[in-house]
This record gives sequence, C-alpha cells and structure tokens, in this order.
Amino acid sequence: MEYYLILARSVTYAQRMQKTLDRAGIRCRIFRAPRDLTDLGCAYAVQIAAADLSLALTALHRQALDPIRIFLYQRGVYREVGG
Repeated sequence: MEYYLILARSVTYAQRMQKTLDRAGIRCRIFRAPRDLTDLGCAYAVQIAAADLSLALTALHRQALDPIRIFLYQRGVYREVGG
C-alpha cells in the first residue's frame, strides 16, 4: 500500500487541511506525525492516497495551507519528496 503523509505544524492546521481536502473530494485522515519524520513536537500528518497528491497540493495551495514536508510511504519505508 502506498500513500502520502502531508505534515502540518499543528492539529488546527491539519484540521483545516482535512476540511479543504474533503471539499475537494479527497479522502484523508489526520493523526500525530511519526516522531522519526519531524523534529516538531506538535506536528500532525494528513494521510492521502498516492493517486491524490497533485490534486491535494493544488487544493491546499489555493487555501494557503502549504505543507511543512511530504513523505511517500512505500514498501514499509517513508521517503521525503518535494512539494
């Protein structure tokens, strides 16, 4: 299973991202970001399907909700990707 994690600086920011993605028809879920992916103690992650990244980034950018970092989860490993 492949998916992307879009990191947000706080739970409030992640919730705003979730609402924006929901309005764009993109399924997602939020949770606390894995510790090994961020040095920010309060970071949260928004998980989306791999196929939805481009549309998700466009929707988030339109609302000035640009992510801190983006990771692809593939074959049991997280790999940072550019946004």
